Amino acid sequence: QQSGRKYNLFLKRRLRIDKRHQSKDSIFFRDGVRRIDFVLSYVDDLNKEWEKKLERRKEFESNLQKAGLELETEDKKESEDGKTYFVKIHAPWEVLITYAEVLNIKVPIRENDIPSTVENPLDCMLAPLRLPEKVMHPEPDYFTAPFSKDKQELYLINDESTFFSPSMRNRIVNYILTRCPYGTEEGKKKFGIKRLLNNGTYSAAYPLHDCQYWKKANDPNCDNERYTLYMEWARFLRFYKEQPLDLIRKYYGEKIGIYFAWLGFYTEMLFLAAVVGLICFLYGLFTMDENMSSKEICDPAIGGEIIMCPLCDRECDYWRLNTTCQASEYSHLFDNVATLFFAIFMGIWVTLFLEFWKRRQARLKYEWDLVDFEEEQQQLQLRPEYEAKCTQKKKNPVTQEMEPYLPITSQAVRFCISGTTVLFWVSLIIASMIAVIVYRLAVYAAFASLMENAQNLKSIGGLLTPQLATSVTASCLNFVIIMILNFLYERIAIWITDMEIPRTHMEYENRLTMKMFLFQFVNYYSSCFYVAFFKGKFVGYPSAYTYMFNRWRNEECDPAGCLIELTTQLTIVMAGKQIWGNIQEAIVPWICNWWGRRKARNNPENLYSRWEQDHDLQTFGALGLFYEYLEMVIQFGFITLFVASFPLAPLLALMNNILEIRVDSWKLTTQYRRPVAAKAHSIGVWQEILNGMAILSVVTNAFIVAFTSDMIPRLVYYYAYSENEDSPMSGYINNSLSVFQISDFPNNNKPKEQPEDLVLCRYRDYRYPPDHERKYLHTMQFWHILAAKLAFIIIMEHVVFIVKFFVAWMIPDVPADVKAKIKREKYLTQKILHEYELEKLKERLCQGDKRATEKEFIATEGRMELSRAM
Repeated sequence: QQSGRKYNLFLKRRLRIDKRHQSKDSIFFRDGVRRIDFVLSYVDDLNKEWEKKLERRKEFESNLQKAGLELETEDKKESEDGKTYFVKIHAPWEVLITYAEVLNIKVPIRENDIPSTVENPLDCMLAPLRLPEKVMHPEPDYFTAPFSKDKQELYLINDESTFFSPSMRNRIVNYILTRCPYGTEEGKKKFGIKRLLNNGTYSAAYPLHDCQYWKKANDPNCDNERYTLYMEWARFLRFYKEQPLDLIRKYYGEKIGIYFAWLGFYTEMLFLAAVVGLICFLYGLFTMDENMSSKEICDPAIGGEIIMCPLCDRECDYWRLNTTCQASEYSHLFDNVATLFFAIFMGIWVTLFLEFWKRRQARLKYEWDLVDFEEEQQQLQLRPEYEAKCTQKKKNPVTQEMEPYLPITSQAVRFCISGTTVLFWVSLIIASMIAVIVYRLAVYAAFASLMENAQNLKSIGGLLTPQLATSVTASCLNFVIIMILNFLYERIAIWITDMEIPRTHMEYENRLTMKMFLFQFVNYYSSCFYVAFFKGKFVGYPSAYTYMFNRWRNEECDPAGCLIELTTQLTIVMAGKQIWGNIQEAIVPWICNWWGRRKARNNPENLYSRWEQDHDLQTFGALGLFYEYLEMVIQFGFITLFVASFPLAPLLALMNNILEIRVDSWKLTTQYRRPVAAKAHSIGVWQEILNGMAILSVVTNAFIVAFTSDMIPRLVYYYAYSENEDSPMSGYINNSLSVFQISDFPNNNKPKEQPEDLVLCRYRDYRYPPDHERKYLHTMQFWHILAAKLAFIIIMEHVVFIVKFFVAWMIPDVPADVKAKIKREKYLTQKILHEYELEKLKERLCQGDKRATEKEFIATEGRMELSRAM
């Protein structure tokens, strides 16, 4: 029986081999002529909704054919698993030209005759970074105009089958699919492939890749662009090469193209920030031995003789200052004069990055025919979901046509629910952050007691201080909580955005973006804000400590400052996020695809067709780019908002982004189905978010330098309180520590064991000693330092903001040569169109068309003259 089953399987496969003459790389119908522009797949599951799904499919496919599309179905017997049907869709010429006019697609009318800009004299030096010209510019540059069915002879149509690129074709077919009706259910008209995918009528809908990524197709009509992208772009060994942006745009569409253009430009600009940050770090490294503060802390005669007050109540003992010797030495790496310079530099760098990106974006808008795109495409096109859910209609004041709308009352209710949900989740983040703070306070005493009493930790006690041990474990715990909350909130954010029923796709993305960014901003940065601006600021003093919830004593900073702890927090969260992100983006899709294709790998080529191979890949999804942008913008926040505490952050980001570009390109080219091409003329709302973070970064870095680092107290001591002219910073540590009389300890603060010969202990603050008439009140030096900190913040902010706005004013958003090219193309396009209309009018006059009057002829000529004058 088993041998008979194997024989039947052999006959079945043999029959399929004989029946199908196309190779698995074929992207055409069985006739080898009509191109497959889209594929739908479904599985016949004989459950209670089987008949309803069958009826929906029949109606939907019938309506697709009525719309002019041509379908060809592959029976489940032809599929690899023997269960899946594939419906191949082809858009004939008449459909393409009809919807090209509807979508206002621009097509070539004449080859561009504007001379290219003067070549960069450094091009010869940059030759190793360049890609071949055929890869960088896969097709000539044309003047373009919106397509019109009535003016077909005006366009450069050499071959109807290749005139519209595959990305244009799949965009047109997708437009039809999202608006095609499939029946009426519950009294409402239902339409759109998205609903059919959601209710299981179809299992997938996708355009095809043009070939295998690792080898060229056998079909000479195939462009093999996927193979070219893989070889020249997606391999990590090409990390030092420029990106083939024009080819990316041609294959994936402008929206994906503009993302990779932005990511590449951001990475290039990071190179400058990384170099300056590395220099600042090296300055701190080479001047470690010159740091007088750490010398005094480490000196047995100074730091070894200073007895510090206990770090926690009851359980902790008194300790010597020199036990924090190594921690104080390492803190100098990030807390030095170069920190101030780097904070100011990054404030200017972020302005240069944003301004130069605007110029780069303006050039891409011209080169990719996106200058007039937004109003035509995004604002006037309604989402199918909006049309389906909004039953009421009113007249559009622009188009003067009746269209669906959502009543104000319904909008208000939906926004209230949405706002309440977002507020609840943000509150949940704050609650989790407070829980982590409580953890820090609770375990701090345990770490302090353990490290003071355990003999086996004496050897590492100098480096692993209680503050650092608490900070590292709390940072790891915080990172785990961040990942869990992110996972949950992503689904909530999509649900509440769908509930709001945004009108257009652009509006949908903008609303989702703001929700997700607000959440992740609080989620990722709240712990860094706590360490930077709250930890060690509200400690109190011995006998009058400040307690959280009247139970846990607030944390103190290390005697060398809190900056090293902020650096630790930033490094763990930033590096952890980047590592986890790359695992999610690369390894998970690869494992899923390997698992899905493990059975088909050994089958003959012509048994595993192109549409089946793509069906087994992962889906990029409508929000695929959204998550890529979000990841990079959160990273941008790390290297701008807190960069004063960690000059190596841009270097970490640069290394990550070099990998990120190749990981994103690799997964898009090899692990994901081909996304539907979409247009975008900019990075959208992310531009405004980046601008906001750039302004906020100036404020946060000014506060970090003033309140988190020890720079201002040191400068005040240097210029106002130093008594040693030969070594102005000597005595700073002793000056920065106040004196406390241990007999003033309340019983609940007093350590269990009290040394008999100890009378005084020291703590980090500027307060009067116990024998002063203003016992334990702040000294005048404290107020001098506070005034200096506030003055520094005001001066630094004003200086950086003035330079930022001056730089932004000096650099125009659109390069002068691009402005000239836009005007030149508009003029020539109008001239070509007017000449065409004039020729057509002359033909009508010659043929005796009475409607072609002499006045019409004069008016057309007059319009041409006016165009020339303009």
